[in-house]
Amino acid sequence: ICWSLLVAFLFTPFFSSFRVLISFPIPGNITIWWNWGSIIFFSLIFQIFTGFFLSFYYSGDSRFSFELMDLCFRDISFGFILMLLHSTGCMIYFFSMYVHISRGLYYGSYFFLGVWLVGSFLYLLSMGVAFLGYVLPWGNMSLWGATVITNLLSAVPYVGSSLVVWLWGGYSVSTPTLTRFFSFHFLFPFVLLLFSFYHLLLLHLRGSSNPLGPVLKSRFVSFDPYFTLNDFLGILLVVFFFSVIALYYPLLEYDSSNFVEANFLVTPSHIKPEWYFLAAYAVLRSIPSKLGGVLFLAFFVFVYFVLPFVHSKEVYCFKSFLWSFFFYFWILNFVSLTVIGGLPVSSPYVGLGMLFTVYYFFFLFLIPFKLDLWFTYMIGKFWPY
Repeated sequence: ICWSLLVAFLFTPFFSSFRVLISFPIPGNITIWWNWGSIIFFSLIFQIFTGFFLSFYYSGDSRFSFELMDLCFRDISFGFILMLLHSTGCMIYFFSMYVHISRGLYYGSYFFLGVWLVGSFLYLLSMGVAFLGYVLPWGNMSLWGATVITNLLSAVPYVGSSLVVWLWGGYSVSTPTLTRFFSFHFLFPFVLLLFSFYHLLLLHLRGSSNPLGPVLKSRFVSFDPYFTLNDFLGILLVVFFFSVIALYYPLLEYDSSNFVEANFLVTPSHIKPEWYFLAAYAVLRSIPSKLGGVLFLAFFVFVYFVLPFVHSKEVYCFKSFLWSFFFYFWILNFVSLTVIGGLPVSSPYVGLGMLFTVYYFFFLFLIPFKLDLWFTYMIGKFWPY
């Protein structure tokens, strides 16, 4: 009886909250593009789960980090599957996040200020967590990638060099750097999880967006069972592709330089991050000034925090042909930035990177504000009644 009371005391609030979450009303016309939020959440839980077990075999000592990863891959039972699932899970996580952000941009989800700002913070923190994890295997690309990215802080006037030394814990990326990176990489996913729940809470308080804009309350339906099955099938589909990539094409996105232990005397001929960072890396490379590159790199993410304040709420213009054209061209532009970021720093890639960078910010910062005014004028001119 005591155990029953204890279980009831501990889990009744959880189940009550869960019932509230799955029974809240949402617009009945949302499509599969609204599934990606639940897929991101599932990916985050999966990353925490696999990362927890991988932490058993990791050490922040630079003398042993690479060897321990090799040991886990070769000698620990099913260790290679755990590592492949964790690395591939990161790719699925960021792919889902980019689709989720794109859907939010297209359908004007930035009108929901609190939900959008928390989501933008989750994107920023996710990039930080992924970068920390990228350094931990202590391959040669990990070392030089960490050296290049952390050295960007040296562009800060007056205190930049001191910041870099403080971040490294010495005068180069070494054991103190790995130790603190590992600690933050272990801690921050739980912060992500906490803010994900906050993001979900704000979404339920404000209400979900939908393809048609404002919807009458009579058109709302309960989340369960109409969309729980929909989300479940979406997660199953992603798990299927996730398993195919992890088990049949495990080295699809691995850089060969990272199969070599970190060496301060051998610099890779072409330093580049993982594919989900390539667009940001292309923006950084496209600016000739070091300080300018750092500022544009920061604004690459922080522009999403600014977006709700520069877009007028008066006109929903995402259904127009011109808006769709600009949006899909921006998607193509983002993919092009990703491709350019993985290519050598040479002509014509540098010039193309500059061009794609201009349109990336032009669409996000200038086009939405101007399009609202333009469409208001055109609608009044051609359809006055």
